[in-house]
Amino acid sequence: MTVVVLPGDGIGPEVMREALRALEIVAPDLELEEHPFGAQAIRLTGDSLPEKTLAACKASEAVLKGPIGDPEFDAAEVRPEQGMLRLRAELDVYANLRPSKQGQVDILIVRELVGGLYFGARGVREDGTVYDTMEYRPDQVERIARRAFELARGRRRKVVSVDKANVLETSRMWRRVVTEVAAGYSDVELEHMLVDNAAMQLVLATGQFDVLVTENMFGDILSDLAASLTGGIGLAPSASLSDSGPGLFEPVHGSAPDIAGQGVANPMAMMLSTALMLEHGLNRPEDAGRLRAAAWTTHEAGEGLGTAAFGDAVLQALS
Repeated sequence: MTVVVLPGDGIGPEVMREALRALEIVAPDLELEEHPFGAQAIRLTGDSLPEKTLAACKASEAVLKGPIGDPEFDAAEVRPEQGMLRLRAELDVYANLRPSKQGQVDILIVRELVGGLYFGARGVREDGTVYDTMEYRPDQVERIARRAFELARGRRRKVVSVDKANVLETSRMWRRVVTEVAAGYSDVELEHMLVDNAAMQLVLATGQFDVLVTENMFGDILSDLAASLTGGIGLAPSASLSDSGPGLFEPVHGSAPDIAGQGVANPMAMMLSTALMLEHGLNRPEDAGRLRAAAWTTHEAGEGLGTAAFGDAVLQALS
C-alpha cells in the first residue's frame, strides 16, 4: 500500500515527522512517498498543487497531509489554500469526518466537503456588489446522508441533520433528501435541527448527539465548535473520504508559522489523523487503535512535552 505524504508548511514537517515515526512502528509495510504541496510547492514550482503531486495522490491508497499556509502568500495570486481546495475536488473526498471524543463527549460530524458556498459561483458586479453562491445537487446530499447513516450504524444509531430550512432553499432540499435517505435506515433515528440551535445544543447538551451531518460551511463552523469541547482544534484530526479513490487525512489546526522550527508544536492531531487514515483509508482498525491509544496516553501524561519528546513518548507507549 502506498501512502503519499504531504508534509505541509510551518510546523507541518515537524509534526509529520513524529507521526511517521509512529506509523513506521504500527505499519512498517507501508510505502511512503513524499511530495511538495502548499507554500513549499509554490516556491519550487509556482503551483501549490503540482501535477506530479496530484498524479501521485490519485495513484495512492491514502494521502496524509500536514497543515499548510504561509503569511508570505496570504495576498498572493497563487495561495496554498487554492491547492487544498483543488486537491479535495480532484479526489472527490466529499465526506469529511470530524470526530470529537474525550471523556463524556463522543461526537462525529460528517461534513459535505466539495459543494456548497465554498465551491459555488462567485464574483463582483459592475456596481461593486460581491456575491458567493451556495449550490447543491440532490445527488450530493444523498451520498453524504448515506455515508452518515452508515457510520451511525456502527455507533449509537442516531443522526442529527443540520440545516437552515426556515430560510434557505438549499436547506429545504437538503432536509427533503435526507429524509428520503433515512427511509432506508429504519434502525437509525433521524432528527432535523436548525444550525443556530445545533450550535447552542452542542454547548449546552452535548450528550444528545451521536452523528451530525451537514453542508460544507455549517460543518466547517460546527466542527471547530465541537473540537473546543475536547481540547481545541490543536487536538482535532480529520478524514476526508471518497466513494472509490484515496482518502485525505489531515489535522484541523493551521501551520502556525510563528512557532515553526522551535520544537514546541504538539503532534497529537497529526497522529490522530494518521490513526484515522489507518482505520478509514487502509482498513487497518487494530493498527489505528494502537496508535490512537498511545497518542492519548502520552497526551494525558505528558503535558508540556516538546514535539520530539512527545513523539518519543508515543514510540515508548507502542513498544
